Amino acid sequence: MKYIVNWHVSSDHYKAAVERFKEAGAPPPEGVTMLGRWHDVTLRHGTALCEADSPVQLALWTKQWADLLRFEIRPVLDDEQLQQVLSE
Repeated sequence: MKYIVNWHVSSDHYKAAVERFKEAGAPPPEGVTMLGRWHDVTLRHGTALCEADSPVQLALWTKQWADLLRFEIRPVLDDEQLQQVLSE
């Protein structure tokens, strides 16, 4: 299943989030494929498109950053999947 992952970093945690990202780069854990990741020009918000068999894998990833970032995760459908839903 594909997921849209949005995050927000507050001013209070900005420097710590930048340092952690520079050190590790925030790679996804095993079981999560990151299809793309984008950061807005303020460096305070971002979006990733990921694929995972289970939301547990996404929870494990976001847990590593939960002390610094606020997340919104939504499962999404592609056009083919949406056509299937609309046809039934």
